[in-house]
Formats: sequence, C-alpha cells, structure tokens
Amino acid sequence: MYRLKGKVCIVSGAAAGIARETAVAFAREGARVQAVDRDAEGLAALASAESGIEAVPLDVTDAEAVRRFHESLDQLDVQVNCAGMVAVGELASCSRADWDRSVTLNMTSVFLMMQSAVKLMLDQGSGSIINIASVISSIGGAPSRFAYGATKAGVIGMTKSVALDYASRGIRCNAICPSAVETPSMTARIEAMKNPQEARAMFSQRQPVGRMAAPREIAELAIYLAGDASAFMTGAAVVMDGGATL
Repeated sequence: MYRLKGKVCIVSGAAAGIARETAVAFAREGARVQAVDRDAEGLAALASAESGIEAVPLDVTDAEAVRRFHESLDQLDVQVNCAGMVAVGELASCSRADWDRSVTLNMTSVFLMMQSAVKLMLDQGSGSIINIASVISSIGGAPSRFAYGATKAGVIGMTKSVALDYASRGIRCNAICPSAVETPSMTARIEAMKNPQEARAMFSQRQPVGRMAAPREIAELAIYLAGDASAFMTGAAVVMDGGATL
C-alpha cells in the first residue's frame, strides 16, 4: 500500500529492537528513512540489508550534533524517538549515575531531537513526532524501575505539551507505551538473571495474552501514527500491553 510514500522519516536508536523494526517497516511502506544510532556497525548492517534506509551515526544526546544533522535535511515528515535505556533499581538503590544516564538518554535526547525537528516541520507546516515511552509511567508502574518509570513519564509529559503547542500549526506528537517487548536488550536482561527460563516466563505472564510483544507489532502502530490516516490524532499516549494494565 506504501502508506508512507514520499515521506522522509528519522528513527533514533535504529541499530536494534523496536527502532530497527520501525525503520525497516517505514522503508517498506515507501518512506526514505534516516536511521540514527551511536552503533555505527549495527546501522551499517541495517542500511546494507534494507533499501530506502540511510545510516546516520549520531549521538542523540549531543545537542550540537543533533542540530547539525537536522539542518542537513531539506524535508522531515516523521520523527520517531526511540533511543533509551532501562536502569534497574528502586529509589533507595538508584545511583546518581544511573539517574543522570536515564535522564540524559530517555528525556534529554527526546527534547533535543524534537526541538530540532520542530524547526523543520514548522517551515513545512506539517509533521508527525512519535515518542516511544512505556506502559511503566502511563497508567501503571513496575518494581525496581524508579529512574526508568520517572523518565518515561517525562516523555509522555513532553509529548502532550508539544501536541498542544503545535496542533494548530500542522505538527502532531504522540507516544507509544508498550509493555515487555522481545528485543535484544530485553533478551540480554533476561539472560543475565539467575534463572533465565523463569525470568522469561515471568515477563511473558505479565501480559494476559501470555507473551511479550514482537517489535514488528510496535512498528505497525508507528506506521499508523506516522501516516495520514491518523491526521486527527495528537497528544495520545497509546498503551500497547497485551492487557497488562486492565
């Protein structure tokens, strides 16, 4: 159907996981994709395997690098902000280093990327920003996820503010709030646990559907939010959790 034909899209964190699948899905829907990540090797493998994807090694926490990147573009229709990290621990055990890293990558990078994107989108009079938040912050919480939950809640707050500020100027901003997703980072966390088999079962059983989400399922929602079919939708924090918060 080529639902994104002619659109230029940025996807951050695109070397792996949800963002990688989103970059691939966007390209298959006809978009020209700028795949952004600090992992240059992972990006190169993605770009060589998929047509319509250009690899852009970039540290999304570097304000000057982000500014230069956006200024190099003459069109920007969609930006997906997916780069992030999961710090494990409750309030009492959260180190200042984990807090600062979580804020920098989960929130500051989103702020920098959106601020630069909006300048381009205002010139065009249109654009869609999609932020990957989490069900841990939208309507639910999780144990030992203090810094993660706090920063992802911040992403939802930024999403709603941007949506209100720019709705009348053609720019939409929405957030996707997944529960557990079968990504390489999730697999690494599971494998690092004392009993990986029990851990996998625990993560799967948190969802009434009995499994974790596949990255491609999150990518399908991103396609909808990126495309013209969702033109009346802005400021939403869309929960996609297999029934976990029902």
